[in-house]
Amino acid sequence: MTNLCCDVLKALSGKTLATAESCTGGGIGAAITAVPGASKVFVGGIISYTNQIKERLLGVDPAVLKKYGAVSNPVAGAMASGARKALGADVAISVTGLAGPGGDDYGNPVGTVCIGYSDKHQTIAKQFRFYGDRDDIRQQAIQAALELILEVKS
Repeated sequence: MTNLCCDVLKALSGKTLATAESCTGGGIGAAITAVPGASKVFVGGIISYTNQIKERLLGVDPAVLKKYGAVSNPVAGAMASGARKALGADVAISVTGLAGPGGDDYGNPVGTVCIGYSDKHQTIAKQFRFYGDRDDIRQQAIQAALELILEVKS
């Protein structure tokens, strides 16, 4: 994970990064800040575990949450865009998903994770399906979020 974080920090050199995390609970921020010099890129993150925080701090539209559910691409994209704006960053990454023990009312099973990316040019989101226990799913989500940054920045 350290090498991946180093690659992300290098790819974002001269830019700033913010996070909005739900199911990963700050894991992306923790992974990034484990690397010396991360403060040159990473500005901070918002752990938005509840819909109320997604709405209040990230500006996610309550109607979007109601229509699609918290674990959806529209919400992941809105979270990333909201974090970028709220924290004044050049780039933001977001994660919202189901690490267990159960699925949601929208038919998403455990392991469904949506990851959003936002910069001044675009906001995108991708849905993933991860397997394993709660910790496995969270770690896979952190890795996929970091890899998405590299994918978009390349």
